[in-house]
Order: sequence, then structure tokens, then C-alpha cells
Amino acid sequence: MAPVETERWLVVGLGNPGPSYAGNRHNVGFMIADALAGRAGQRFKAHKSRAEVAEARVQGVPAVLAKPRSYMNLSGGPVAELSRFYKVPLERILVIHDELDVGFGSLRLKRGGGAGGHNGLRSLTSSLSDPGYLRLRVGVGRPPGRMDAASYVLKDFSATERKELGVVVERAADAAETVLTDGLEKAQNVYHAEV
Repeated sequence: MAPVETERWLVVGLGNPGPSYAGNRHNVGFMIADALAGRAGQRFKAHKSRAEVAEARVQGVPAVLAKPRSYMNLSGGPVAELSRFYKVPLERILVIHDELDVGFGSLRLKRGGGAGGHNGLRSLTSSLSDPGYLRLRVGVGRPPGRMDAASYVLKDFSATERKELGVVVERAADAAETVLTDGLEKAQNVYHAEV
């Protein structure tokens, strides 16, 4: 088997396309994908899979960074197409997404699991026919009061959150890099311990 460093990864940031969604909590995956591309000195380009992609080396590891151009609830199709096109197996797909059940700014990493009401994950699991991909869950916190969760994630981060958002995005990008270079367990040990 080839060394891990030579095996390509598919790193997917989830979000909704278009400027009206750009600052939404639901788009934190896009923000982190942009940060990873910037670190690698790459720009996203349209791909026939209905996604924007940037081929990059992430800390020396070959990776395809992707942002599906479909809406969140249809993002599985483009990701499955990219997986086939680039011949990346399920165990080397890392999906970065917003997470209501984690406090704002906290990160949680895991392999597999349910969708937990997240339409992007539901679409991915359906299109990939397996929930066993890796997830980098970026906490956006719970909606206040009786606000509907779907409405909450489609709102922009608050002014207070925006002051910390840059740091959160950079830490999440660090966590994604650690998964690719050192594996899931090492990333969990480092980033689950931080508050």
C-alpha cells in the first residue's frame, strides 16, 4: 500500500451557493474550504460535477478541495461525482459542516453517524450509499428561544460571533490539515480538548 501522503483526499465544505448565503451559519463549510485553498495558494474553478474545486497540496498531502454548487440539501450528488471522478474512496472523504449540537466555535471530528437533521449530510449519505465518511463538525450553537433551526442556520453569524469567526475558521482549517497529515485520532485529541 502506498504511503498516506501520496493518497489523494477529497475535502468538501458544505454551504449554499450565491452571495445572499455567503455569511450564513450554514456556510461555515464554504468559509473553511476557502481558507484551505488560500493556504495552498489555489483558487476554486468550476468542475463538471456541479461543484467548484481546487486541486491542492494540503501540508504536502494531495487533496481536492470542493464546494458543491447545488443547494445544501442536494450536495450529495456533486460529492459522489467528485469521488468517482478523482477515484477517492469513502475513507478519504472529509466533509466540513455547521453543527447545531456543538457550541459556537467548538470543533468535533468523527467518522460516520447519522444526519442529525442536517439536510446536507442526509443528501451525502444517500448519494454515497454509506455514512462512513469523515466529518469536521463546526459548532454554530442552538437557535435562541423558539426560533426554527432551519431559519437559524440560514441567518448570518451575529456581530459578536463574527468577531471570533476568523479564529474559528483558521482553527477548523488547522483541524482539517491535521486529519490529512496525522489521522482522525490525532486531530480529535488536539481539537476536542480545546474550548
